[in-house]
Amino acid sequence: MGAKVELFTTSYCRHCVAARQLLEQWNIPYTEYRLDLLPLERDRMHQLCGESAVPQIFIDGVHIGGNEALMTMEANGELSRLRA
Repeated sequence: MGAKVELFTTSYCRHCVAARQLLEQWNIPYTEYRLDLLPLERDRMHQLCGESAVPQIFIDGVHIGGNEALMTMEANGELSRLRA
């Protein structure tokens, strides 16, 4: 079974779009919380990681950071372990 991946995003953020595209390219399922559609999730995101910028990415409940962290995981070959 793959890892549980959660994204806090907005629909208009280019880094959010890039994170979604990267996960989809690797066929990694994820749950997305679009803060422009679900504004109360921003408070939850801030409580979980102390950040207010998007995207914020969590893997199995652990905050890994934003899109740059996800790209680093791809460069290190770590994304394959997230597949379902």
